[in-house]
Parts: sequence; C-alpha cells; structure tokens
Amino acid sequence: MNGVFAGILLMALPLLVVVAALTALHYYLRRRYLDYLVRIFQEKPLFVIPRGQPQPDAEDITLHSPDGITLRACYLHTTQPRKGVILFGLEFGSNRWSCQSYCDYLLAAGYDVFACEVRNQGDSTKQPSYATLQWATNLDLLDTQTALAYLKSRPDADSRGVGLFGISKGGTLGLLAAANDPFIRCAVTDGAFATYSTMVPYMRQWIAIYNNRYWVQKLLPAWFYGQLALVGIRRVERAQKLRYLHLESAVQQFGRPWLMIHGEQDSYIKPQMAREVFDYAAPPCEFWLVEKAKHNQALHVAGDAYRSRVLAFFDQYLAQAVPVVPFRRRGTPHPEVTGSLAEH
Repeated sequence: MNGVFAGILLMALPLLVVVAALTALHYYLRRRYLDYLVRIFQEKPLFVIPRGQPQPDAEDITLHSPDGITLRACYLHTTQPRKGVILFGLEFGSNRWSCQSYCDYLLAAGYDVFACEVRNQGDSTKQPSYATLQWATNLDLLDTQTALAYLKSRPDADSRGVGLFGISKGGTLGLLAAANDPFIRCAVTDGAFATYSTMVPYMRQWIAIYNNRYWVQKLLPAWFYGQLALVGIRRVERAQKLRYLHLESAVQQFGRPWLMIHGEQDSYIKPQMAREVFDYAAPPCEFWLVEKAKHNQALHVAGDAYRSRVLAFFDQYLAQAVPVVPFRRRGTPHPEVTGSLAEH
C-alpha cells in the first residue's frame, strides 16, 4: 500500500512542481509589476472624439438615474412613417449630439434616434468621486439602463422594443444592458470591446516593458496573464468603489441579431481581441472587418457601404413586426468572466 502511495506521489510530483512554480511566479509578478499595470489600466487613450451641435427640432431631455445623477439626452424624430426606434450608444467622451453623423441616413429612412450621455460625459452631471475611463463600469451600466427605462416610458414608445447602435464603449454598454433586457431587439456595434479580452493580450506587452526575459513571457499561458489582470482590476475597483463589467458573458446571454463592425487597422482594440468576444455570440450574428479602418473610423472609410449595411440590418431585424426570439449560446464563458453580470 505504501508502495502504491509512493508511486502516485512520484507521478504527481512534476505537476506539483509546475503548480508551485506558477504560484511563486504569480506572486513575484504581482509584487514587482502590479503597480505599473494598475497605473497603465487607468490611463485614458488619445482618441479623436466627435462632437455634434444641438438641433432645434430635436427633444433635449433631462433624466435622473436611481442614484440621483442628472443625465442629458436627445431624441431625434424621423420625418417619415416610423419603422422603429434606435438607442445610440455614445463613444467615450463624445456628446449626445454626435449621434447625428452616424444616424442621419437612419433618420431619413424612418427611424427615431435617442442618445444619452452617461455621467461625467457631455452635459451630464460630473461625479468627482468617479474617475471615468474607457472601460465599462456598473455606474455606466446604471445610466444606460436609465436611458432604456425612459424609452419604455415614453407615450410614443415602440412596444416591440428598440434597436441598439453603439460606438466603442457605447456599444459595449448597450450589449451589457441588453444581456437580460429583451427590449433591445437587435444590435449594431462599431469598435465595441471587452475589458478582459483586451487586457490579457496587452499584459505581455506591458510586462515586457519592465522585463527583458522574453522567453519566460512566451511560456506563460493566456490564463496566467488573465489572473494577474483580474487582480489589478479588483484593486482599482476597491479603490474606486465600483465594478468593471465583463462583456464576454453578456454577449453569450444576448442571443439576438448582432452586426459587429471593427476596423482592420484598429491599433487600440486589435481585430483578434474583437473576434474573441464575437465568438461568444449565437446566430444570427455577423462580424464585419472593415479594411484600412482604424478605431471608430469604419464609417469614414467604408462610407456608403457602411450606411447601406447598417440600414439593411435594421430594416431586417428592427422594422419587422415580430421580434426575434432570443437564442442563447450553450456552454459557459472562461472561468475568469463567468457570473460577472450577476455580481453587479
């Protein structure tokens, strides 16, 4: 019996050594590099931020979130017989009127458009204790849910629901809100991204800045960097008293028509990062990689092809009378992101 136990222990010894080595390396990297990673995570990107001008024929709206934040929004009416209503998700830093450059052809085609500035953006209330970043948080989601609740409460609300058209962070927030709210019937996103799927590939680059042992970095699996990334995110969460949300599980729960647009030359959110998120989606869904387009520049590059594709999508999935029944993809996300929505 002792011999059998010794044999099992001998066979398990290599695995135990590997586990011990990875654990030791994890705590070494945490101690040496975590402060750098936390600082980089909180840096704001240098985006070109579009802004629009108020329109005299639009409704200029004031909303209030459940925690007392004043939000500014606008509602643009089509001059045609209405086909549907589109919730436009604003990119990080832009104002509510910037929706016009993305939606003028949708208005002309028969769609109303509604855009709402989350807190610390545009003319909405500036919350000093909240350091707004490009990453989606529970506070951003609360504001997006406030916008949805308003659309449901309007006297002219479309009882069938609305479509989502979101740019970058606005697309991310829209999908997060839609995960458990079928009022969003379909979605078009341009440049949407997930915190986890974006962080992990960058971890190798960030650590390489401070560590020249590249052979060690190549040996470490993605999940190892993912665990380190989550430790850093949780540190920021505790300091800021908020939660960063994970898009992967929201996409898996969405289960409705989705057109994901992304720029082939996006240097911030690499196409593979976007594709990894898209792979969680259930049909009907489509991934359109726009050649030569950088982050949030697909409309400027593709022009009429972009407008035609987005309009055709909403005509098919929003203007039709019968909503598509949500179909949720089977299986579970990576353990790192499972249950992320339930926690918030």
